[in-house]
Amino acid sequence: MEEKNLSEVLAVRREKLDKLQSEGKNPYEITKYDVTDYAKAINEKFEDYEDQNVSVAGRIMSKRGQGKVGFYDLLDSTGKIQLFLKKDLLPEYNEIKKVDIGDIVGVKGEVFKTHQGQVSIRVHEFTLLSKSLQILPEKYHGLKDMDLRYRQRYVDLIVNPEVRDVFVTRSKIIAEIRSFLDNRGFLEVETPVLNTLAGGANARPFVTHHNTLDIPLYMRIALELPLKRLIVGGFDKVYEMSRVFRNEGMDATHNPEFTLLETYEAYADFNDVMDMVEALYHDLAEKIAGTTEIEYGDKTISLGSPFKRERMVDLVKAYTDVDFDAMTDADEAKAAAEKLHVDVDGKHTVGEIMAEVFDATVEDKLIQPTFVTMHPVEISPLAKKDPDDPRYTQRFELYIDGAECGNAFSELNDPIDQRQRFEAQMDKKAGGDEEAHPYDADFINALEVGLPPTGGLGIGIDRLVMLFTNQHSIRDVILFPTMKPLD
Repeated sequence: MEEKNLSEVLAVRREKLDKLQSEGKNPYEITKYDVTDYAKAINEKFEDYEDQNVSVAGRIMSKRGQGKVGFYDLLDSTGKIQLFLKKDLLPEYNEIKKVDIGDIVGVKGEVFKTHQGQVSIRVHEFTLLSKSLQILPEKYHGLKDMDLRYRQRYVDLIVNPEVRDVFVTRSKIIAEIRSFLDNRGFLEVETPVLNTLAGGANARPFVTHHNTLDIPLYMRIALELPLKRLIVGGFDKVYEMSRVFRNEGMDATHNPEFTLLETYEAYADFNDVMDMVEALYHDLAEKIAGTTEIEYGDKTISLGSPFKRERMVDLVKAYTDVDFDAMTDADEAKAAAEKLHVDVDGKHTVGEIMAEVFDATVEDKLIQPTFVTMHPVEISPLAKKDPDDPRYTQRFELYIDGAECGNAFSELNDPIDQRQRFEAQMDKKAGGDEEAHPYDADFINALEVGLPPTGGLGIGIDRLVMLFTNQHSIRDVILFPTMKPLD
């Protein structure tokens, strides 16, 4: 019955459009409308607008009143404003009453307050700019259907003002990150999306084909290797903030395409990068949130104090009482992992096993910002070994509320070591590891030309936005998240 009623309503809307078109009043033929003012400014600065004539445009969201007086709510890009329509002032009043919720209109009139104190526009001119042939979903579906919200983000933005606020904040965050880096002397650059190799991370790529060259191409999984080539070429500080693509699972913190920030600074190491990341989060907290104490779910995240800096092996020992630092035998490490009920099948070294134990037992406990440093060399094919203990690398990951929010290291610039690391990765790939890093001969050549000591950083922008907007699914901070087709 409900479906039948919906079909009837949609049919009526099309009949209204047909009538308008037959009368030479086709709203779709209107090419522009002069907008002079916006709802938010009129509401917030009423004293400046009182008795002034304005021209606004937007979508009709509700209709009230009867007889010779009507009250409509108009939603524009900044918020809602009430329209006051009176038959005495509008010769076409009876036709205006036929406007549907969802229609886009332009109105001109004077600003005043009703007897109830509601800021309103007394409409003198009313123009239908676009006919809505669909029903806003709240009437029939509500907005609890998250799948519908993601698939029809345009509708979600119309009926959920708080969703729009999230993406306004996202835009401000991205602008502030650029300002922060630009002020530190970094140069923003662009590197290829399509590559003959998918390097810079351990991840499964998307594969496409170039017809003219008749070769496979890979959508980038990271920005790292081209950016480091630019450091070889003589740039001291570069960054890129762009989409990357990984053909992997989807969950609350993963989407197949996401926005990644990578920065590279010559003559710096991972300690310098940690200092910069602390400063960046502090800057964002003050500029975006107005406080360094960020409410995230039921937790308060402190971004003003220095972030904790802990070695991975020390954190594992603190939470499991297992000291992988003292182990040299993989079988001993595997036995320790099995006692902790951690699956380490396919892991063949102490470092790989320790990293799996960390993931399973430690990371979700790191609520306040923590730099987890000194990652095993086996899982860090592009990071420089620590001179004091070559089992580990000068690498860190930033964890906030149990999620990895950034990855950085002192970049490996030894071409001989890098070649050996790539060869080890190729052995993994031959053993069936689809995420192993490919061998990149040109990158080795670049290192042989000479890469200065360099500190590199990668930050997932979507997870950062989740923190500053108090969202707990990556789909809520990506305008158009990846969705499986309905058909």
